[in-house]
Amino acid sequence: MLIRYLSQIGRYFLMLKEIFNKQTKWPVMKNLILKEIDDLIIDSLGIVCFISFFIGGVVAIQTALNLTNPLIPKYLIGFATRQSVILEFAPTFISVIMAGKMGSYITSSIGTMRVTEQIDALEVMGVNSLNYLVFPKIIALLMYPFVIGISMFLGIFGGWLASAYGGFSTSQDFIQGAQMEFIPFHITYAFIKTLIFAMLLATIPSFHGYYMKGGALEVGKASTISFVWTSVCIILFNYILTQLLLG
Repeated sequence: MLIRYLSQIGRYFLMLKEIFNKQTKWPVMKNLILKEIDDLIIDSLGIVCFISFFIGGVVAIQTALNLTNPLIPKYLIGFATRQSVILEFAPTFISVIMAGKMGSYITSSIGTMRVTEQIDALEVMGVNSLNYLVFPKIIALLMYPFVIGISMFLGIFGGWLASAYGGFSTSQDFIQGAQMEFIPFHITYAFIKTLIFAMLLATIPSFHGYYMKGGALEVGKASTISFVWTSVCIILFNYILTQLLLG
């Protein structure tokens, strides 16, 4: 089993090398990139906004309900919400959800092309199929930090609404807490993580779709496996990057 895992990791890195060989012509590539931006980034905004807003509210309410000691100032609700959303919730939690949404879409679309022999047809025409299929997804996901930025804003905004209008703290207290001891590097840290996660989201599902074998049933299995491995890698890299950047 260890040999199989090592061979899969080796094949993954060889795939990364092949993606950047023999580039597709720019007029074709431009249209592919725009299509991937629409499919992966624009189509994800709705669910990201919905989840971020309500999770931000839940974080604020949970924090408020646990601050039972009257000596603890209410502005800590805003402080805890900001820290939770910026450091962990927006970059990591949303990326795990996107591993399910984007990852299954990427694996199933490339896997279906493999099953229906469209990838073989690209190879016969002399096209670098990995560059044609995967490279546009990597470029499109360079816009992923934009999605996470919106998630951060809506998470804090949802926390402010929940605490101010739920009677847990005043609007002034929440805003004071959200501004208190703000460290700009935390935003940088979150966006560095986001770019690494974007690379994982683009390449791991593509790997499982591109190298799958079998029929329609195996496409579904490959989508499930790609979600699991993308999530595992995101959590693992989250730990490593936190240790390196904040440790």
